[in-house]
Amino acid sequence: MEKSSISRIAPLPPKHHKYVTVLSIDGGGIKGILPAVILECLESQLQELDGKDARIADYFDVIAGTSTGGLVTSMLTAPDENNRPLYAAKDIKPFYLENCPKIFPQTHGLFPLGKLLKSLRGPLYDGKHLHNVLEKKLKNKKLSDAITNVIIPAFDIKLLQPVIFSTYEARKSPLSNAKFSDICISTSAAPTFLPGHKFTTVDDANAKQRKFNLIDGGVAANNPALIAIAEVTKQMFDSDVDLFRTRPVDFPRLLTISLGTGTASFDDKRYNVKRASKWGILDWLSYKGTTPLVEIFTQAGADMVDFHISQIFQALASQDNYLRIQNDTLNGIQNSVDVATKENLDTLVTIGEELLNSTVSRVDLRTGLTKPVQGGGTNEEALKRFAHLLSNERKLRLWKSNAERKGGIPQLGINLIPSNTLVQNSWNTLVNFAHSVTAETKLLLSKNTDFFRPISQLRINPKPVEGWNKEFHPIEKRLTMKSVMAPPPIFTPPRK
Repeated sequence: MEKSSISRIAPLPPKHHKYVTVLSIDGGGIKGILPAVILECLESQLQELDGKDARIADYFDVIAGTSTGGLVTSMLTAPDENNRPLYAAKDIKPFYLENCPKIFPQTHGLFPLGKLLKSLRGPLYDGKHLHNVLEKKLKNKKLSDAITNVIIPAFDIKLLQPVIFSTYEARKSPLSNAKFSDICISTSAAPTFLPGHKFTTVDDANAKQRKFNLIDGGVAANNPALIAIAEVTKQMFDSDVDLFRTRPVDFPRLLTISLGTGTASFDDKRYNVKRASKWGILDWLSYKGTTPLVEIFTQAGADMVDFHISQIFQALASQDNYLRIQNDTLNGIQNSVDVATKENLDTLVTIGEELLNSTVSRVDLRTGLTKPVQGGGTNEEALKRFAHLLSNERKLRLWKSNAERKGGIPQLGINLIPSNTLVQNSWNTLVNFAHSVTAETKLLLSKNTDFFRPISQLRINPKPVEGWNKEFHPIEKRLTMKSVMAPPPIFTPPRK
């Protein structure tokens, strides 16, 4: 497969799938740098496999993000003038390093009293720079323009209920089709830190409008992975959407990557019942430079989602299809969502890079704590394995899509002598089975295996159609079925 063709490939119909692929990104303010580092690693792995034009959005059916994760999601999926992702994954980290100090200026200093006094008068930050940079970068692009399916939660404080911004719904109803900039500003509006956001969507055709009064989606779903899976499930019942033709909530076919933004170290004993039992409202709002009330609510929700999803995947023996990458060793201001000093931002970049070399962890269902997976390798190795799965899934969809579009198996023009149409079709099928004639394919086809021997024999001694060799016939039948064939060979490096 030519490695420069990714940018010219339109999004593929998910009906041509083996897996349903989901990417989820937690909220966490400036700690969005951590998933930015992880995503840069994943995209570089995909580019090694499929060329420099490969982008995260090319490989996931659904990308979900809350708060800062919603911002990252929008950067990965909003289109540029060529209908390609506005940002490559490698551009997200520099964006954070440049803009976080302007979004969260440390004019009040790092002293808890300064923060507390400012928060008593209103949000700590006015959000003007965030508004300006998002409106400048995202312009008037709307959710329906997304390159892949997007899910971003927010919370409507007037209705006291979550609002789930979904590409599925945006393409069906103008009232759900908000601008990316409005969605990002809303899902990032963390109470006490940034002001809420109000905007209106309009359906001109039906003379209707919908008003939104929104704050941070993290108050409802700081980890949006479960919302993403639920939204996928809902679409399975929607006959108007050409989506996933599989059994509802078929978890073994869900390939899910969930990225956290870090939590406080278990040894960082900032909070305990003895101390918190004496707190009043001011202490819950500000304690040693943190906001316990917000932190506890958002982290509790994120961990519950991880526990629930882990429980399902492990119960179905599909735990290798779910990768949760989270750091739980943050100390002090490392775990803050707004201390955007150069020193702290650089520290977070280093923590993200170290996280790649950390052992894959998984929730222990008995204790609720995360533990390293024995023999699971590092997070970087796990991302490499997922990159191969994602790349193979995309190639499978391309292969099936081409076959369906051409009414059968695509031909590569390999002429065999003596000529025989059925033999020719079988041989072309075999070549297409591996997508292209690569070194690995040649090695595969050169083996005198039980699977390929009948075709080799048939090439040497072809028979007329009415005299097909009975040994060969089942293979020929299997190979020439349209769009329901077995997947191409999967070349995945062995796990260490």
